[in-house]
Amino acid sequence: MDKEKSIKKMTEVMAKFVGYTGKVLPDDVTAKLLELSKRETQPLAKEIYKTMFENQRLAKQLDRPSCQDTGVIQFFVRCGANFPLIGELEELLREAVLRAMHEAPLHHNSVETFDEYNTGKNVGKGTPSLFWEIVPNSSECEIDTYMAGGGCSLPGKATVLMPGWAMRASLNLLWI
Repeated sequence: MDKEKSIKKMTEVMAKFVGYTGKVLPDDVTAKLLELSKRETQPLAKEIYKTMFENQRLAKQLDRPSCQDTGVIQFFVRCGANFPLIGELEELLREAVLRAMHEAPLHHNSVETFDEYNTGKNVGKGTPSLFWEIVPNSSECEIDTYMAGGGCSLPGKATVLMPGWAMRASLNLLWI
């Protein structure tokens, strides 16, 4: 297969993969949720697990994302230095995200930080994010995807305020 056909094929495969990962949880995650749900004794927690499993069933049945906020997409790329499409991967993955956004559909979450607007495309400066590990003397490529939606990977911050500083410190925290 020539290079252009390889790029086109890999883009199609990755677009389907990205869309699929927004709809179906990995088997190990599903197994762990099932295990934890069986150990749960609290009625509210049991209901939450039940709702989660129903949501997954409906996502699969309706061919729709399992969450309204599919998040900013991150790729973890373990790529051999000799992989024939290594130079095309970044653009190929951007195109795959664009396609998946329309086909899956995915929620468009790429915000231009300094210009403060949502691109409406799920791609922008630095998104999707790619984290590279280049493997010498290899021609293989492994790509994992992670959808960071709803603040799931954002760190929190806790601060103890001194008496009398509450108002000023609160305002400072709001504008960090």
